[in-house]
Amino acid sequence: MSKKPFNFICAGIFILAFFCCASAQALPDASSASGRSDPAKETDLSDGVKESLAKQRIKKEEQEYQELVKRGEEAARLGSELNKSFETAQEFSPEDRKKLERFEKLVKKIRVVLGAEDDKDSRPENEVEKIYGRREAAKILEEDAGNLLSEIKKIGRYSISVVAIENSNTLLKVLRFLRFSKI
Repeated sequence: MSKKPFNFICAGIFILAFFCCASAQALPDASSASGRSDPAKETDLSDGVKESLAKQRIKKEEQEYQELVKRGEEAARLGSELNKSFETAQEFSPEDRKKLERFEKLVKKIRVVLGAEDDKDSRPENEVEKIYGRREAAKILEEDAGNLLSEIKKIGRYSISVVAIENSNTLLKVLRFLRFSKI
């Protein structure tokens, strides 16, 4: 018997065994990386369980929105405090510098929740110095933080506000300018 048919048969058996092993490792539900199906998509769940899961999801979304509003309120408070501090002393104290850092972190978190993808802007920070002086930048902190808070309260849980994202972008540029400018 020649070796050619034998080689083809062995290769065929090897390929068949490979495909069997590979298909056995496939996930039962491709929508889930863990291999578990989503409980909300289960068809065999009772109506009570589905209702309970929906209530939990709504409660979680409401908590996230309330946390967003709290961050917005804290940002508005910090903006007001920093503006008043700068108006009286014409510079920022070390305590104010910490507030600027906290303010920047809050604005970044707000941006993420609002759905902004990145904080890169076409306008560099040194251009902010040309447009705004330090005094105007401190005023903008208070004004835009207040605008951001009012926009957050307007949008509700299910909306994405371009105005709020633009306000947060402006705040970030001004904050970076104030934090890294020579005082």
